[in-house]
Formats: sequence, C-alpha cells, structure tokens
Amino acid sequence: MAGKQGDGVGFSAEEKAAMKQRAEELKATKGVKGAAKTAKEYEACLAAIDALEGVDRQIGERLHVIVSEEAPDLAAKTFYGFPAYARDGKVVVFYQPASKFKTRYGTVSFDEEAALDDGVMWPVSFAVLEVTPAVEKDLRALVKRAAS
Repeated sequence: MAGKQGDGVGFSAEEKAAMKQRAEELKATKGVKGAAKTAKEYEACLAAIDALEGVDRQIGERLHVIVSEEAPDLAAKTFYGFPAYARDGKVVVFYQPASKFKTRYGTVSFDEEAALDDGVMWPVSFAVLEVTPAVEKDLRALVKRAAS
C-alpha cells in the first residue's frame, strides 16, 4: 500500500523535527516586535550554534563571525533550527549542519534574498567539511556579495 510509514514516502523523522522546530521558532517570536524580537532571535541563533558538536559547531561558529564582520546588517536568527542570517526577516544565508539530517557534510546555503545572481544559473549551496583559510576567504566573499 503506497504511503505507508517506512516505505520511503513522506517526511523523515529529521524532516518532521525540523518542521516542528520551525513552528516553535515562529511561536517564540509571535507578538514580539522590534529590539526584543531581534534579541530573542539572536539568542536562538547562538543557542543553535552552541547545540552543535564537532565540525558542525566549528563551521557554525566561524560562519557567525564571518557574517558579523562581512555583513553586519544581517540579523542572526534560526531557520528550521539552523543558524541563519536575515535582512528584514528574510533569510539570506544559513548553515545546515551535517548532523541535522545525518549527511556526510554540512552546507552553507543562500536563500532567494541573496544577491548571488549570475546569468541564468548559479550556485547557492556549498558543502563545507572544514573552514580552512581558503574556505574562509571564499565564504567571506560570498557572504559580502550575497548581502550587497
């Protein structure tokens, strides 16, 4: 019978958890405005990074520093439980840790608001295994461009 649990149809447990986390994020800021909302979202982003382990945490922490330095106008928040950075409430860049969906690498991804357009096709998601000096240089350039 198609659609039965466990036959590969529908959402995985990790996807369901991410959706639940997103609903909780929205509830947590419902009715909160201005500086109070910004502060609450910032704290949630830091908590999301602190909850990461190993390489995921290192990448999340480094991305936070990079965004803070290269695009200080982006506001830290969470997006489906991921550390994210937004302008006017719209996500520009976020980190999806490998541990979230048990993948072999985390990704630094850019959402629709990112100014990365380049012709009719361009990359918006980058697998990151570690932040080396070369990777950091590339991430800094991407974040700066995306936020412009």
